[in-house]
Formats: sequence, structure tokens, C-alpha cells
Amino acid sequence: MAVDIVRVVAGLVILVIAADRLVLSAVRIAKVLDVSAIIIGAVIVGFGTSVPEFVVSAVAASDGNLELAMSNVVASNIANVTLVLGVAALMALITTRTAVIRREGLLMLASVTLLAAFLLTGSVSRIAGAVLLAAMVGALFILLRWSRDEDAPADLDTIDADKNPLAVEAVYGLVALVATMVAGRVLLDGVVGIGAELGLGVVFMGVVTGVGTSLPELSAAVSAARRKQTDIVLGNVLGSNTFNSLGVAGLAAVIGPGEVGGLGAPVVVLMVAAALAAGVFAYTQQRISKLEGLILLAVFAGFAVLSL
Repeated sequence: MAVDIVRVVAGLVILVIAADRLVLSAVRIAKVLDVSAIIIGAVIVGFGTSVPEFVVSAVAASDGNLELAMSNVVASNIANVTLVLGVAALMALITTRTAVIRREGLLMLASVTLLAAFLLTGSVSRIAGAVLLAAMVGALFILLRWSRDEDAPADLDTIDADKNPLAVEAVYGLVALVATMVAGRVLLDGVVGIGAELGLGVVFMGVVTGVGTSLPELSAAVSAARRKQTDIVLGNVLGSNTFNSLGVAGLAAVIGPGEVGGLGAPVVVLMVAAALAAGVFAYTQQRISKLEGLILLAVFAGFAVLSL
């Protein structure tokens, strides 16, 4: 089991670092090609934080383990709105605007609810996966339309467009992409190995991979909270859960459709309930307080314990 533990740790570390480098290369290439800041911020960066989930779920689905793939998505969604927002709220008062909750917030809730509706049937077909991917295309179009009214993320200005020649940056991006795929395989093999030896359920294994693949969101939230850029914290979570629920889950279902009954209805319902609770916290007074952050963290702790 020691080898599997090393695989999990090494896989997580490489996955997070490589995914971050992949996003950096994508942003630099986009800037060199004079792609608009709207597309960079709304699509490349937003999509980039979900790269680890894409890799792990796609690998699991290709192995015929759709339950683990979907468990990874569900656990990641729960971790984003409980662990990530909870930690950020303890560091700084998370303020938001009503328009964000009514637009991006409702879009995220609709995405999570659509995924839950498919999962509660006990199986997810390729047709269901195609519906989720089509919804992802629609969500991207909507996000781009909304982004035209917003300023570009401030942190994009700190990324140089010409630090490396375009060809060199493309090579870095390709290497980072390959590294994420390899790391995803190593991580998944380690988790499955530990699960088989200890008799762990698919939900708990999904918690391990889900929390691990949420590390980019957690890192971004901590950094943004320190800088008091709380809009970035909430926007990152909302965007990530939308991509996870539609893009990641849809791709996994298309690659390897199958049964998902092992997840259990309570976990799926919790995913929707946690998203709704976080939205209510943010909407009521346009903020998430430290007390509400503690409540969200308690929900995550309860979820982790019950998944054992």
C-alpha cells in the first residue's frame, strides 16, 4: 500500500503543478495571438481550473469505472462550495453582487441540478453525456455574453505575453498537458489500489480524488482572499462547478457510460443542497461571513466522515 500512497501524493502534486502550467501557457499563447481578455478570463482560466477533474474522470471512465468518475465530479463540486468557500470566508469577508448570484449562481445551480437528475436514475448513458456537453456549449456562450459587461480579471495583466517565443510556449503547454494525463493515471491507480486493499467505497475514493482535483480552486481562493479580491473567489467556484457538472461529467459519460448507483441518492442530493446553501448565504446579504464559512466547512467535514 505504501507504493499506492506514493502514487496518490505524487499524482496530486504533479497534476496540480502541470495543470497550472498548462493554463499559464494557454493564457500566454492567447495573448500573443491577441485573443480578447474576455475569452481568456471566461473560458481559458475558468476551464483551466477544471483540468484535473477532466483528466481524472476521463481516465476513470475509460477504465469502465464511471462511478468513480462521477464520484470525483460530485465530491469536487461539494468541496468547491464547502471547503473552498469556507476556507476563503475564514480569511476574508466574501462579498458579492446580486447580479452574480442571479446569473452565474443560477447557471451553476442549474448545471448541478441537471447532472443530479441524470445521476439519480442510477445510470448515465452516452445520450445523457451528449446532453451535458451540449449544455456546456450553451453555458460557454452565455458566460461569454455576460463577460462582455465585466472587466478582465486583474491577475491576467501580470502574465507576460512574450516571455517565451510562441513555439516554445506551445511546447511547454504540450508537455504540461501530457504531464496532467500521466499524473491523472498515477493518481487514479493509487486511489483504486488503496481502496481495494482497505475496502473503501467509491464515494470515499471520489472524496480523495475530488478534494485533490479541487486544489487549484482552493489555491486560487486563498490567494484571492488574501488580496481581498472576493469576486474572484466566488466566480472561480461558480465557474468550476459549471464546467465540472456539464463538461467533465458529460465527457466521462460519452467515454464510458454505465451504472452510477453506488454513489447513492444522499450524496447526489447533498451536492445540490450544498450549492443551494452557499448561494443563499451569498444572496441574503451579498456576503458570506465567517460563521457561514464555518457552517460550510462543517458540512464538508460531515460529508467526508459519512463517505467512509
